Amino acid sequence: MEIEKRRRLHVISTGQQSREELVKISRTIHPYIDMLHIRERSWTGAELIEAVVELTAVGVPLRKLCINDRADIACMKHVRGVQLGHHSAPVGLVKKAFPSLKIGSSVHSMQEALLAYEQGADFLLYGNVYDTTSKPGKKGKGIVNLEEIVLNIPLPVMAIGGITPGRVDDIVRTGAKGIAVLSGIFLSEDPLEAARAYYKAIHKEVKQLGETI
Repeated sequence: MEIEKRRRLHVISTGQQSREELVKISRTIHPYIDMLHIRERSWTGAELIEAVVELTAVGVPLRKLCINDRADIACMKHVRGVQLGHHSAPVGLVKKAFPSLKIGSSVHSMQEALLAYEQGADFLLYGNVYDTTSKPGKKGKGIVNLEEIVLNIPLPVMAIGGITPGRVDDIVRTGAKGIAVLSGIFLSEDPLEAARAYYKAIHKEVKQLGETI
């Protein structure tokens, strides 16, 4: 299993922008991010394929692209990975059918995280950690629960949900491998400056829990 020491910044499309806007923003921010998740539930397979074509045409590397749910398209277009949720095919089945893909699993509990690990997921998105407008009425799970996942599941864990640059220190201290951001970048007035702010925050040296000076 590939284990990287470097912290990671994942950015997820919001489903609120056109393909043209998605490509335009991605072109400017991709040097500062590690993974771009194309999460567009209303798009057809043809539209997802065209998005990959357009993104690579403006310089976004295939190794930075992840498609939500559609492992078939992810494999056909040779992108880095696929992100699976509760509505998706089981991690184990996708892993067996598409062994070349890095498989992310979106989880919301220890039980879901353990199942994803046992089935062969390569990384987890866990959340929502904080209250967020993208999950109205759904209370954030908090830092303590995030740390429990990190300490008990031997996979890279990306925290998601309500994360601002100012909250990144607390995320990093749990031992989480990185963060995933949606509206904080894609719906920002200045997506490039927002991406830079998250990049600076995630790569800042932060004292880990339990460390001594």
